[in-house]
Amino acid sequence: MYRSHSCGELRMSNVGQEVTLAGWVQKIRNKGFMIWVDLRDRYGVTQLMVNTEESNPETIEKMKSLGREFVIQITGDVIERVSKNPNLDTGDVEILVKDLTILNAAETPPFTIEDETDGGEDLRMKYRYLDIRRNPVKNNLIFRSKVTQEVRNFLSGDGFIEVETPYLIKSTPEGARDFVVPSRMNEGQFYALPQSPQTFKQLLMVGGMDKYFQIVKCFRDEDLRADRQPEFTQIDCEMAFVEQEDIMNTFEGLTRHLLKEVKGVEIDKFPRMTYEHAMKTYGNDKPDIRFGMEFAELNEVAQNKGFAVFDSQELVLGIAVPGCADYSRKQTDKLIKWVKRPQIGASGLIFAKYQEDGTFKSSVDKFFGQEDLKLWADATGAKPGDLILVLTGETNKVRSQMSALRMEMAETLGLRKSDEFAPLWVIDFPLLEWDEETERYHAMHHPFTSPKPEDMHLLPTEPGKVRANAYDLVLNGNEIGGGSIRIFDKETQQLMFDYLGFTKEEAEKQFGFLMNAFKYGAPPHGGLAFGLDRLVAILGGQETIRDFIAFPKNNSGRDVMIDAPDFVDQEQLNELNIALVKKEEA
Repeated sequence: MYRSHSCGELRMSNVGQEVTLAGWVQKIRNKGFMIWVDLRDRYGVTQLMVNTEESNPETIEKMKSLGREFVIQITGDVIERVSKNPNLDTGDVEILVKDLTILNAAETPPFTIEDETDGGEDLRMKYRYLDIRRNPVKNNLIFRSKVTQEVRNFLSGDGFIEVETPYLIKSTPEGARDFVVPSRMNEGQFYALPQSPQTFKQLLMVGGMDKYFQIVKCFRDEDLRADRQPEFTQIDCEMAFVEQEDIMNTFEGLTRHLLKEVKGVEIDKFPRMTYEHAMKTYGNDKPDIRFGMEFAELNEVAQNKGFAVFDSQELVLGIAVPGCADYSRKQTDKLIKWVKRPQIGASGLIFAKYQEDGTFKSSVDKFFGQEDLKLWADATGAKPGDLILVLTGETNKVRSQMSALRMEMAETLGLRKSDEFAPLWVIDFPLLEWDEETERYHAMHHPFTSPKPEDMHLLPTEPGKVRANAYDLVLNGNEIGGGSIRIFDKETQQLMFDYLGFTKEEAEKQFGFLMNAFKYGAPPHGGLAFGLDRLVAILGGQETIRDFIAFPKNNSGRDVMIDAPDFVDQEQLNELNIALVKKEEA
């Protein structure tokens, strides 16, 4: 038996007992007459000690030889600590060591295994197995485990069946690039790793499983943006004989369950907002509603006043920032510089200070009088003491820019509080979106999303106005889940393929198996998938999903710990009949 107790378990009630512990050496303090060692495992830290005048000489020598991160086993007696440590769960006791075994010596680690470490991110990713020993990473992984267990508890209790779907599947042209896998047994042919189990979960509904879920890895070979991973985890769900309301009610229940069981937070309301309203009021389809600063369109009160910057543009947009009318010239100049960054792309920023005495001072006083600026305040909902910020430009661009500015101001003012949770549903997305590059429509979600029945008549003439039977679940400004009611009849699915530019031959080649399944009685069905990585990070009060993944990739999609991806032996390439060709030779 390597241990009788864990390193986080012993209390005053254990005083007088002989125990055996095992773990890693955290710290060593040699005072000459006494040697103390902090022993750590997953569960906590326990202090060990020997008295150099009374303890076994062999044990003393072994204690002196220890280094950081040595793996050891000890046997000793639990005694009360003279100097207690209130910061440790085991801080009232220590172990008087009688016997010590060095199970494995360790080299000095490249960074300190402490909550506040001296290791940079790249170094810690290279030695991720050491980083996992640190409390912040360890606790994040334990937290993730708790969330996934609660997901399984809720869905299993609601009659969902957990079913695994294949990882080696057929490549499809929609969405991001597939990761492809060559088949040795089928020369010249390739599998793809799934971007989601979309078609398989629909086939499970055709198969009569009624309620399905799995916690599943998905893969996308796309250029990585900030805090994205090429492989990610979904809570994937599908239900038969349901409408949109049934699905939304079910997954409101799951979200409530997670917030209550994991965070101790009770949530009553899940507001619903149309896609059109979200874009018009917040500039994006995943608004953070923990704070205000809703957009106000100022065209009627700001244009035709002789100010060409406004008059020449499609949209003038303003927000009221609470309590910032006292911003200095330096602070407003900093904001102007911020919106002009290439990442935002605004040409400038107009501001108006609604001063406590009810007067206004703006950067455009030459063109707008006090009455004009009062109309800005009325439109934006500004109150005395607030700062009105105004951007202008092409509608979609200026909404996106103002959305970024709104989030920046909220971050600056501390309004995005990690212990507050504000969920909402965004509904009525467009079914199709026009792509200028390919000059054709693409599915905003995927080709299997059902159109709103009342909009079907618009497909032949105004396809861009057709709404999808789709819905996204948003939490604190992040999309944590999305889904739709699916097309479940062959005729509508073929019509959808037609509008997406698929020939009948292409549709048959890519999705013939699904179309064929619909011939045999497909039920009405729909579903939703949560992004588990993002959900866990938000519930954990953090922004970075990488901190909640055991072995993440870096921003280049590399695993620097195992040095992957990597070249393979020529023999393997020969078996697969693959020849590598340089780009200039291709």
